[in-house]
Amino acid sequence: MTVTGRWQVVEHRLAGARRCESPNQDERPDATVPELIVIHGISLPPGQFGTGLVDDLFCNRINPDRTPELAELCDFRVSSHLLIDRGGAVTQYVAFDRRAWHAGVSRWRGRERCNDFAIGIELEGTDVTPYTEAQYQSLTAVIRALWAAYPGLDTDAVVGHCDIAPERKTDPGPAFDWARLQRGLCA
Repeated sequence: MTVTGRWQVVEHRLAGARRCESPNQDERPDATVPELIVIHGISLPPGQFGTGLVDDLFCNRINPDRTPELAELCDFRVSSHLLIDRGGAVTQYVAFDRRAWHAGVSRWRGRERCNDFAIGIELEGTDVTPYTEAQYQSLTAVIRALWAAYPGLDTDAVVGHCDIAPERKTDPGPAFDWARLQRGLCA
């Protein structure tokens, strides 16, 4: 068990986080351990918050009758380890020792397939909407707990989706305050 701030990692799960198990996960190859944290931004429908549709996306429950603008997502099979909503609440979809399907075609420090060795953290937001103070507080505490639980992670191993897939992804976007996160992690 690893305790850091208000979060602790117990058996590869964040104790106290809401659970919503995604079927979109599998084993990491060759007992690979987490070495990278990837920060994402998500809102469904785009620009709307608190809809519950991120749960539906990660659990393959998008209903095109309810949300026709998301019909193209019905066949997507994606997930993330965590979601931090606008109020700072955390939901866990995949245990940290398993591979979540969040990075897609990606590359970090010459290594392909970042899903194999990364932990994905979604922030409810958009590229252009400032993230909330509650999200930065939760994200900082979660990253500290992950650093304590997984010694292979270091301060240079926190990146945006845009950094590992720059040709196709822009999140968490220019609204994400990397300096604010760094100050929180160094405090």
